[in-house]
Amino acid sequence: MQVPLTKHRITDTLVVPQQDTIYQKDLYDIISSIFHKQTPADKKIQVISSKPLISILPAIGYTLQTRLAVTLSGNVAFRTSPEARISTISSNSAYTQNKQLIIPLQSNIWTANNAYNLVGDIKFYKYPQSTFGLGSNSSVLNDNPMDYKLFRFYETILKKITGNLYAGAGFIIDKHWGITEEGNPDGSVSDYALYGADANTTSAGITLNLLVDMRDNSINPKHGFYTALIYRDNKAFLGSTLAWRSLVVDVRKYFRFPASSQNVIALWSYDWLVLNGKPPYLDLPANTWDQYNGTGRGYIQGRFRGAQMVYLESEYRFRISRNGLLGGVAFLNGESFSAAPGSAPQTMQPGYGAGLRIKLNKVSKTNICIDYGFGNQKSRGVFVTVGEIF
Repeated sequence: MQVPLTKHRITDTLVVPQQDTIYQKDLYDIISSIFHKQTPADKKIQVISSKPLISILPAIGYTLQTRLAVTLSGNVAFRTSPEARISTISSNSAYTQNKQLIIPLQSNIWTANNAYNLVGDIKFYKYPQSTFGLGSNSSVLNDNPMDYKLFRFYETILKKITGNLYAGAGFIIDKHWGITEEGNPDGSVSDYALYGADANTTSAGITLNLLVDMRDNSINPKHGFYTALIYRDNKAFLGSTLAWRSLVVDVRKYFRFPASSQNVIALWSYDWLVLNGKPPYLDLPANTWDQYNGTGRGYIQGRFRGAQMVYLESEYRFRISRNGLLGGVAFLNGESFSAAPGSAPQTMQPGYGAGLRIKLNKVSKTNICIDYGFGNQKSRGVFVTVGEIF
């Protein structure tokens, strides 16, 4: 697909369209109205400036990979200059019933006049989690409980080339240690053991990046186009256990449907491909292990894993209340994985479901997302996050 690299300035839009005469509300408005009477000034939407706009939500949630979890989700949105896109810093920390400790910090910073884009992803996980073998034909019966710790550090600097085209480079490291497995329930040798069991692994390397971002709003797009290419080269001299290379192709498209409404069709293609070498088992492509932990609703995180991942998703986002407080989505996705490097892609596994959107912050347009998804082999569960999946 050829993408026009327009020279016109594309900025995040934050105010309610003029034709929408209904005051917009968010969760803070509802809480505020319980304690004091709302005034007309409370109903105005102000444009994000250099002053950070902070959204915080403590909660108790449930997902397939965590069971019950106590979470603290936060989102900070701001501009570095009046002409800059919205910059965001977000986290969704949790302690779970499965004794998982999750501490992530993700950032997407645009400098003055959008000259540079700084993208960061830092995580620490203490993470008991099952693996089910390699390939999308793997069986849910091969539930192999594992335990490990993970430290992840990604930092990328992208420079504006022309229009909405950015190019840059980054440093990336994934370190796993204390890795253990219980093995397959039937006593057979697990794919993890056959692939190569290591107690500690490191993947460290450089990335080369291209970005085209034409979305109207990076937090909750209504229209526009986005694509990112990430070439990763892991080197032994940087500390990698093994040398290997991969490529991520991330493409997204948004448009209103019907055109006169606030409803949106969102399309997503995410291909994560090992080009050569043999990554450590836990660094292989896997569902919900993409940078934004978004792929594979309908399945537990890590349900499918392999050297090649092809992923497609569509989502219809619609208003329920005219004041923007409540919305809904319906989604459909499909994912195909190969097994070990050099093997062919296997069956495409579908996922589908629906969800509720609750406006957490009407200025940044941040939503609380509560989805219920289904997949094959009786997979189903609740998926909760702050901010849209893609």
